[in-house]
Amino acid sequence: MTDVSASDHGQAEEDTVWVEEVPLLDRIPRGILMTFVFVVFVALWQLATSLDLVSSIVLPTPLETFNDMIFVGKNLLTGQYMLPALWITTKEVIYGFALAMFLGFSLGILVGETAFGERAIMPYLVALDTMPKVAFAPLFVAWLGFGIESKVALAAFIATFPIVVGTAAGLHAADENSRMLFKTMGASRVQTLIKMKLPMALPQVFTGLKIGAVGVMAGAITAEFLGGGKGFGELIRVAASQLNTPRVFSLILYLSLLGLALYALVTFAQRKIVFWQRDSVGARFDG
Repeated sequence: MTDVSASDHGQAEEDTVWVEEVPLLDRIPRGILMTFVFVVFVALWQLATSLDLVSSIVLPTPLETFNDMIFVGKNLLTGQYMLPALWITTKEVIYGFALAMFLGFSLGILVGETAFGERAIMPYLVALDTMPKVAFAPLFVAWLGFGIESKVALAAFIATFPIVVGTAAGLHAADENSRMLFKTMGASRVQTLIKMKLPMALPQVFTGLKIGAVGVMAGAITAEFLGGGKGFGELIRVAASQLNTPRVFSLILYLSLLGLALYALVTFAQRKIVFWQRDSVGARFDG
C-alpha cells in the first residue's frame, strides 16, 4: 500500500512539472535555416531577372554576380589593384572604430557619471545624432582634406553615439543595493566606478560597440563616395558610373564580409570579457 501511494505521489509530481515546448522552427539547426533562406533569396532573385521584372542594368543575375565575385577574389589574391583599395578601406574602418570607441567610452562615462554630462552634454549629442550624417562628409573633407583622415572622421562620427548611449545606460544599470554597499564600505567614486559600475555596464557597452561596428563601415564608404578616396568605395562609385552592376554587387558583398569580421571580433571579445552573460543575439552569432 505504501509503495502504491509513493508511486502515485511520484507520478503526480511528474505530471505537475512544466516543460516549455520548443517550437518546431526553433528545433531546426541554424545552418539549415540559413541555407534555406539563402536558397529562397537566390531563387527569387533569379526569377525576377528571368522574367524581366527588373532591368538587367539595375539588377544582374545571380550567375553574373557570382562570376564577378570570382574575378574580384582572384584580383585580391594576386595582389592587383583591388587589394590596396581593400586595405585602405580596412584601415579607415579600423581607425574609425578605434576613435569611436575612445570618444564613445569617454563621453559615455561623462554622461553616465555626472549631472553636467547628462544635462548639458547629452542634449547636444542627441541633436548631432539626429542630423543627416551624410551632410557632414563635405565638411570633414574641407577640414581634413581628401586623405584617409576625413574618412576616419566620418566613420567615427557615425559609430560614436551608440557607444555613448550603451556606456551611459550600462552605468545607470547598477542597482541601489550595490551602490549602498560600496558607499558603506567607504569606496571612493572612482573605486565604485571601476570595481562595480563598469563591470555591470559591460553587456550594454558591448551592445553599443556592436551597433557602432555596423555603422562604421557605412561611414567610411559614404565618405569615399562624397569625398574621393582610393578604397573600395571609390571602386564602387566608378563601377556604378559605368553601369557595371555585377561589379557593384560583388564589391558590396566583399565589404559585407569585412563588416561581418569586425562584428564577429566584437562578439568574440564580449564572449571572453563578459563571460557570465549570454547575449541571445551576439553570443550565438557564429552558431
